[in-house]
Amino acid sequence: MMAVIWLLVGLVLILWGANALTDGASSIASRLGVSSLVIGLTVVAFGTSAPELVISIVSAINGSAPLAVGNTVGSNIFNILAIIGITALVRPIKVERTVMTTELPIVILSSIVIWALGNSSWINGFGSDIISRTDGIFLLLAFALFMRHTFATARPRHTAAVSPNSPLEPIPATAQPQATDDNKGKEMPMWRAVLWILLGLGALIFGGDRFVAGASSIAIKAGISEGVVGLTIVAIGTSLPELATSVVAAIKGKPGLAVGNVIGSNIFNIFFVLGITATISPLPFEGIDNMDLGTLLVASVLFYLFAWVYKKRTITRLEGLVLLLCYVGYMTALLLRL
Repeated sequence: MMAVIWLLVGLVLILWGANALTDGASSIASRLGVSSLVIGLTVVAFGTSAPELVISIVSAINGSAPLAVGNTVGSNIFNILAIIGITALVRPIKVERTVMTTELPIVILSSIVIWALGNSSWINGFGSDIISRTDGIFLLLAFALFMRHTFATARPRHTAAVSPNSPLEPIPATAQPQATDDNKGKEMPMWRAVLWILLGLGALIFGGDRFVAGASSIAIKAGISEGVVGLTIVAIGTSLPELATSVVAAIKGKPGLAVGNVIGSNIFNIFFVLGITATISPLPFEGIDNMDLGTLLVASVLFYLFAWVYKKRTITRLEGLVLLLCYVGYMTALLLRL
C-alpha cells in the first residue's frame, strides 16, 4: 500500500516541479536575453538529470555498477523515443537550426561513444566491455568542452544594428530584435524566478526518487528481476522529470526548452553522469547488450532525421507517434529476451 502511495506522491511532485521549473527558467531566460534552448541545455537539463546522477553514483558506491549503465542507457532511450514522441503528440516541436548543426550531432556522437565502450572487447580484440576510470576522465573532459561551447554561444549579442536609411546612425536598442526566441516567460522578480527553479528542482528530484522507490517495490514484489527494473522502471522513473518538464514546456509554447531539456539531459547522462560514476568505480556492461546500445544509436539518428525531413525542422505528431511506437517495440523486445 505504501508503495502505491509513494508512486502517487512522486507523480504529483514531479508534475508540480516541472511547472515551477519551466516558469522560473523561462523568466530568467527572458530577463538575461538568453535563449530558452540554452537554459534547457544547462540549468533544466542538469536539474532533471539529477536523479540519474544520484542513483548512478550510489549504485557504483554500493557495488551495483551495472545498474548505473542500465539506468543511463535506458533513460536516454526513453528521453528520445518516449519523451520527444509524447511531447510532439501534445504539440509539434520546432527545432532551431543551431540544434541541427551542433547539439543533435553531439547527441549522436555520445550514442556512438557509449556503443564503442560497450563493444571495447570486440574492437580491441581482447579484454572485457567496461568503462574504465580513464574512460570516465575523458567523458568528463568531453562534457567540459560541450559546456564551454554552450555558454560561449549563450552570450547575448550587443552589436549595434545600423539603419539602412542612415549608415552612420545605429537603430535604437528598443527597435532591435531580441536575442531570445521563444523565451517570453512569465515576468517575475529574479529572486522569485530563482526560488521557483530551486523549488521545482527539489520537487522533481524528491518526486522522482519516491516514484522510483514505489515502482521498484511493486516490481520486486511482482517477481521482476533487478536488471529489468534498472533498464525499465528505474530508467523511466528517473526520466519522469524530463518528461514532465518537456510536456509542460510544449504546452506553454516553449519548444526550445522542451528540446533543449532532452538534448542536454542525454549529453549530461553520457558524458557527465557516466564520467563521474566511472571515475569512482569502473562500470561493466553486465546485462546491457547491442540491442540496447543499438536502440539508443538508432533513436538518436531518428531524432535528427525527423527534425530535418522536408527541411521544415519540425517534429510532427505523426513522427512523434512513430518514435513512441518504437519505444513500445523496444520494451516488448526487452521483455521477450528475458
